Amino acid sequence: MRDRIVLLVLCITICQLAGVVGSYFTDISVTTWYPTLVKPSYTPPGWFIGVVWVVLYTLMGISLFLILDSKPAAERLKGALIPFCLQLLLNIMWSGAFFGLRSPLYALVVIAALWLSIIVTMRAFFEISRKAGVLLVPYILWVSFAAFLNYTIWRLN
Repeated sequence: MRDRIVLLVLCITICQLAGVVGSYFTDISVTTWYPTLVKPSYTPPGWFIGVVWVVLYTLMGISLFLILDSKPAAERLKGALIPFCLQLLLNIMWSGAFFGLRSPLYALVVIAALWLSIIVTMRAFFEISRKAGVLLVPYILWVSFAAFLNYTIWRLN
């Protein structure tokens, strides 16, 4: 039991660290460049976005734990972990593109790739653990909203 708890904490920590790395880029521009952008009325407040991401990274970590804990065959595990790691990397890259490079256009390209990688991850996770796949549904919904928001900000600016 103790090993499973350690694995769960490790999985959540890995996902939260992706958020920490991404927040480095966000912190660069969130109080300087970002406020100068024209944003649509449905743009959520910053505090809300932060809370949502903490929840989403936690759900990702639990989902990852369920996959690892189910001990699938090596090939199935590899087929699930590769897109999972890719989507975490693209998640960080979106913050780098949008806030670091201050480019809603580049961020739009990255978020499109992120969206696709989440879909691939969800499919692979569903094949191993239905619960793990379901835990990623809020993530794809939020990234879908974020992609639309990103597109709108790009168009307005």
